[in-house]
Amino acid sequence: MSETNVLTETGAPIEVLHVDDEPDFATLTVTFLEREDDRFVVETATTADDGLAKIDVCQPDCIISDYNMPGMNGLDFFETVRERYPDLPFILFTGKGSEAVASDAISAGVTDYLQKQSGPEQYELLANRIRNAVRARREAQRAERQEQLMRLTEFAGDTGGWELDRESGTVLLTAGARRIVGRPEQTEISLEEAICLFHPDDREDIQQTLTRVFETGEELQDTWRLQPGDGEERLIDMTITPVVQSGGEVTKLRGSGHDITDRKERQQELETYETIIQALTDAVYVLDEEGQFTYVNDKLVELVGYDRETILGSPPSLIKDEAAVERAEHHLGRLLSSDGPETATFEVTLQARDGNPITCDDHMGVLPYEGDQFDGSVGTLRDITERKERVRELERQNARLEEFASIVSHDLQNPLTTAQSRLELAQADCGSLHLDNVSNAIDRCQALVEDLLTLARSGDAVGTREPVALSELAQECWQTTPSADATLAVETDLTISADRSRLQQLLENLLRNAVKHGGREVTVTVDERVDGFYVADDGTGIPDKKHDELFQAGYSTADDGTGFGLAIVKEIAEAHGWEIRVVNSEMGGARFEIIGVDTTH
Repeated sequence: MSETNVLTETGAPIEVLHVDDEPDFATLTVTFLEREDDRFVVETATTADDGLAKIDVCQPDCIISDYNMPGMNGLDFFETVRERYPDLPFILFTGKGSEAVASDAISAGVTDYLQKQSGPEQYELLANRIRNAVRARREAQRAERQEQLMRLTEFAGDTGGWELDRESGTVLLTAGARRIVGRPEQTEISLEEAICLFHPDDREDIQQTLTRVFETGEELQDTWRLQPGDGEERLIDMTITPVVQSGGEVTKLRGSGHDITDRKERQQELETYETIIQALTDAVYVLDEEGQFTYVNDKLVELVGYDRETILGSPPSLIKDEAAVERAEHHLGRLLSSDGPETATFEVTLQARDGNPITCDDHMGVLPYEGDQFDGSVGTLRDITERKERVRELERQNARLEEFASIVSHDLQNPLTTAQSRLELAQADCGSLHLDNVSNAIDRCQALVEDLLTLARSGDAVGTREPVALSELAQECWQTTPSADATLAVETDLTISADRSRLQQLLENLLRNAVKHGGREVTVTVDERVDGFYVADDGTGIPDKKHDELFQAGYSTADDGTGFGLAIVKEIAEAHGWEIRVVNSEMGGARFEIIGVDTTH
């Protein structure tokens, strides 16, 4: 039976399912019942199991059943039906007329009990019992629906109720509805006026929905945009229920509208946050007050290798060892203390499903809560396994470099110092061009040692950056540059964000390189470019094919050069995140450009 048939009054069909193991008697019952009342539509079944299968198909208004049947008897059949359909009328129509059966039937709660007899009078009695049972059920359903309608139209919060009369075309508004539409004093408006309160694109759909409810008697629900004249657009979730009169006609509609604007906006906001969280490269998790996962994003699922269903509802010990769990609990205690921080970041080791440890930075906070009720802890896990390995490798390299620097500093500097002292004594005893050459060789070795120590101990390290005036620093560096006949031209007032001491090394090496290779009377220019600065000279320049070799450690075109000066320049530039390149200058010499510099004037 459809919902419409259940709700209609006198004149509506009455679907009956008759279950009896005697086919001839069942057929006879159908004939008499349909002759007795043309509203009866009777289906038959010869076993209780067959009857149960047919209930879902024909959805009867009433069931008639024999008592003695193979397999499941009538009372067992009734108990099974009652479990699935608690209010479905059930009449036990049996030839076994013992008082015990009647007593059991009444005790079990069957709707009615009727003993089979000879003659048509029994079918007249049966038809009357069916009508009474169905009528009682429909009236109970109608009362329940009326109660539902009353609840729908009750005023509560942002909910507004209304009633549309089909004949007059007027809409009666409850106080809540009047407030939502901005007409607190107007209790009744026309249907046309009511529809015009909504967004133009929704009006046709509203009219069609109202028409459909009038025609089908279905309860419908939809969401439309309300545009009251004196307020902003609101999103209204509307439920429309038909009111059925005694003739089966739908004459009125009752509905309730609930303002879901704020909820929808919040939902959209949450969906936006969800999208952002899923797009993060960090793993995100939420734990409830019991310390169990209630949310994880895709990145965390990918990181640990467990499926989402396994993680949700599990404690952190699923992916953390005991030490990591204890560390997290310690920091959570700090966050919950009265004078604790808002967030805490600490290092943990995760145990992935494949058994491989994953080192992460755990950035934890607590969910907002009121009073003393802790609701849980919006945390993130950033995989730093590769970074930690790089740090360890750098530490190993630095240790080796430090060892190398110590060897260079002690085992080479001391012999060179001794050699220099002995040379000075020899030069005092006798003058010789050979001794002068030895002195130059020792000076070159000492310069080489100093450059090697600079590379080994400083490398690509950069300290605190600060604003550095390029002009002032260039002038300062020029004072220590052997440049008797050379000239420095500084044509910029640029300020650079840099580690001052390392930038000083860079400029000193570039200026010395320009003087060494540019000639006795070279002019060196320091100036700015669009995204950095340059050091150029008007010397002989550098062949294009040599440009790529200049920054290699040990490369030098000068007889007394160490070959490490420009390698140090490159290290310093790259440590700052800059790029260095060499081109031919407009003056004919070499031009070293430093690019990607954070500059101001």
